[in-house]
Order: sequence, then C-alpha cells, then structure tokens
Amino acid sequence: MSPAGPAVAHRYLPLSDEDRAEMLGAIGVASQEDLFASVPAALRTELDLPGGMSELELTRHVGALARRNQDLTQWHSFLGAGAYSRFIPAAVLQVIGRPEFFTAYTPYQAEASQGWLQTIFEFQSLVAELTGLDYANASMYEAATALAEAAMMAVAHTGRRRVTIAGTVHPEYRKVVEAYAAGRGIPVDVVSTGAVPDAGALDGSAALLFQQPNFFGQVEDAAALCATAHEAGALAVVAADPISLALLQPPGEYGADIAVGECQQLGVPLWYGGPYCGYLAASAPLLRRLPGRLVGETVDHEGRRGFVLTLQAREQHIRRESATSNICTNQALIALAATAYMAVMGAHGLRRVAELSVQRAHDLAARVVAKPGYSLAFDGPFLWEFTVRCDRPAAEVLDTMRERGVLGGVDLGAVPTMNEPMPDCLLVAVTEMNSPESLDAFIEALP
Repeated sequence: MSPAGPAVAHRYLPLSDEDRAEMLGAIGVASQEDLFASVPAALRTELDLPGGMSELELTRHVGALARRNQDLTQWHSFLGAGAYSRFIPAAVLQVIGRPEFFTAYTPYQAEASQGWLQTIFEFQSLVAELTGLDYANASMYEAATALAEAAMMAVAHTGRRRVTIAGTVHPEYRKVVEAYAAGRGIPVDVVSTGAVPDAGALDGSAALLFQQPNFFGQVEDAAALCATAHEAGALAVVAADPISLALLQPPGEYGADIAVGECQQLGVPLWYGGPYCGYLAASAPLLRRLPGRLVGETVDHEGRRGFVLTLQAREQHIRRESATSNICTNQALIALAATAYMAVMGAHGLRRVAELSVQRAHDLAARVVAKPGYSLAFDGPFLWEFTVRCDRPAAEVLDTMRERGVLGGVDLGAVPTMNEPMPDCLLVAVTEMNSPESLDAFIEALP
C-alpha cells in the first residue's frame, strides 16, 4: 500500500471503503447486505470464520496442514485400479511447466497457436501408432468418458439403440457409460463374466465394450471378442492400457473398431485424482463420428508446414442437433505430458517399463501364493495387476499392511464389481516403481 493511497482492510483485497461505496452506488444499493435481499432470510447463514492472519502466520499454518499429508514416497504402494505410480522423466515435467503451455487455456482458436496445434497433432499421431488404428483425436477427459463417447459413436454409426459391456470393465467406466446411455434412452446390457459371449447375446447391440487387460488384471482374448462382436453386426470397442500396448498386440491388429484408454500412466502424476486425459482412436469408417478435435497437417501459401483444426465435432462449433459430442475441455496440457513421455521413452523405453512391471508382478504373485492363506483369484494370464484371494476379509489384511508402511492394494469388497461379492479379494498392482526391496516389504507386511 502506498503511504499516500487510501486505507485498505486487507493486503490482497485492495478496496477501500470509498471504493466499495462507489461501486454500491453505481449498482443502486445502499449496502453489501442489500445485494442479497432477494435471498430469503431463512436461507442465509453467517460464516463462522477465524480471524485473519499475517502472511507469516498463514505460511506457517498452511505448511503445518501440508505436513499432515503423506505421499507415495513415504509408502510402499501397490495401488492401481486405473491410477498407477510410474516413473516420470524430468524432461516431461520441464516441458509441461513452460509458461506458454502451462498458462494457456483451451485453444478454441488454435490456428493462432501453431505450437499447441503441433503438440496435439503429435499426440494424435503417437496414439494412432500405439493402437494401430487409422485416426486418433484429442479432447477426451479421461478413459471413462472416452469409453462412453465410443459407445455413443457405435450407436450413431450402426443405428442400433443398445450396447453391451463386459462386467470385467472397470466399474467406474461402466457407470459413466450407463450414465451417458441413460440420458439418451439407450439400454446397457452387462455380460457378467470375462468369457467370450455367444454372438446371439449381442443381437441388436451397437457395440461390445471390453477392457484389456480387464479390471482384475486378466488378459482377455481380444481377437475372439472382436470377432464375436462383428459376427453379431456390432462394433468392437476396447479400453486398452497404453503401457500394455508395448507388449500386447495393438487393437487395430486384432480387429477393434475403436480403442480408448487412460493417459495417466504416460507421464502424469497421480495428483490426488486428476486432471487426467483419455485417448480415443478409431478405424477410418468412423472418422466423421469422432468427438472432440482432430488436428491435421498442411502447408501455407508459401509451402511451409503448418497445422490446422481439421475437424471440430462439438456442439459449440456446429449446429447443436448435428454435433457428435459436447466434449469441451481440451485436456491439452495433460495430452502434452503424454506426448512428451512417449517421445522421451520411445518404443524401447515403453517396452522396458512394461517388461520390468510384468517381471516384478509375477515374482510378487508367486511369493504371495507361497504363503498360507493366499491364492490367485483367477487362473488366466496377467501383466502387472493381479487379484489375490485371502483367508480373511481383504480390508483386515490391508489395515494390517498399512500399519506396517505398505499400501497393499485395493479392497474389492468395497468395489461394485459384476462378479460374485469379493470381500476376501484384493487387487494388487506392481510397476517399475516397486523395487525389489518394495516387494520384500509387501511380503513381510502380509499378515
């Protein structure tokens, strides 16, 4: 505050009483309370807030609150179920921390920013290469809404008014699909097991939605699922773990029409649940059904390479009744993180991450089942996530492990899966961040 300036009540709210009086006069009310005269008195509540603090006091207070939190550097973590702790190269955070990217809002008029357009183009190109499909877009919020958008694409493309989803798909993904479908009056049939359904079960269905690997960590027979969907005249839609594609056959090669997934594992920290970014890739016949944005490469009038928004399918850009989607937020910063991660790691790096995770997961699984009272809940192949059946409630097992400094996994008794109730099962995820010492800690903490 300047010595000659008007008195202010708070350092960071620089309005004097005279300023407030002038503003209220311009509005035409006598006091701040008059602004709320239209709100019934019974609905008004006085906030019981503590007194203000000095900057020094506030810094100490916030620091004390922050120290009450604990992050994964203080735990041996085996949590997964769609959000994973993976190594992030320093270059990734350096790129997304640049102010021209970090402070930019959704580029509605992205033609003015060749840098942003190029990053989205590179993201699309890498996703298309990873999935083996013809086109990939940008602007998916996360995997759950990407899967729901894919289901709606299938409905629009086939003209059929129902979809089928495997019960082994992540339950949160399934709930989002059901929410999307309910608003459009589209029934969602759930296949309760991970087995390949009979084609007759898909009669009248626009798409079969499944996950690879599935929610329980099992590797599905993706080619058979796609063939069954096509036999029934439905599209095959897979929610594919992007890291798994460094080892498994890409969706485009085993017959998937649409692939979606979560980019969190591609250079995005856990960040207490977000923001994340989904990907969506599709075969050529579905190009015009893609939601969000599609960035293309072109040349300007002088022959120089440039990028443009080739396709914008959201309702803000075209007639509402003709829009394929109302997806809005670009998620471009998170997509940029994924792009930087894939570029830095390369095909060899991605494969090494996947191989290391698989090796350590299978080592841990073998050691777990060697202990009395524990077994694997499923017999099929898995990558780095597996389901353990315990001789007691999983919640008790996890509580004991937590007391010993280990976050042992996800209690499936608290998850609304489509299988039988699973209160004695826990879902364990192993990544390259789990060192051999971390695996030892898991075994030692297991009661």
